Amino acid sequence: MRKLSYAIVAAMLLSTGTLLANPTEDREPSVNLSNQISEMLSDNSFSDISKDLIAQVRFTLNDEGEIVVLSVETDSDNLERFVKNRLNYKKVKISNAKEGKLYTVPVRIAS
Repeated sequence: MRKLSYAIVAAMLLSTGTLLANPTEDREPSVNLSNQISEMLSDNSFSDISKDLIAQVRFTLNDEGEIVVLSVETDSDNLERFVKNRLNYKKVKISNAKEGKLYTVPVRIAS
């Protein structure tokens, strides 16, 4: 009888833990957004570079679903201008977009 009560308590704890786990729905819009940004930056003229260009792009979405670039952290001024020109005020398709939420996306242009 004692083992049965332990088994019931363990089953209750496991089911409660499963119900309280973080939902995976929150990750899907970010992945979708990253794919859209990748498409926007895919056509570039950095083919003659000798090393990979790397940047960290911080942005938010406005109430119309447009990207507003806040900062681009990189060593390359050309990459910074390119990212800002390609992304700033471009409309993206994302469900559950929250105006003012900050996003950070790493960008790498491979040589």
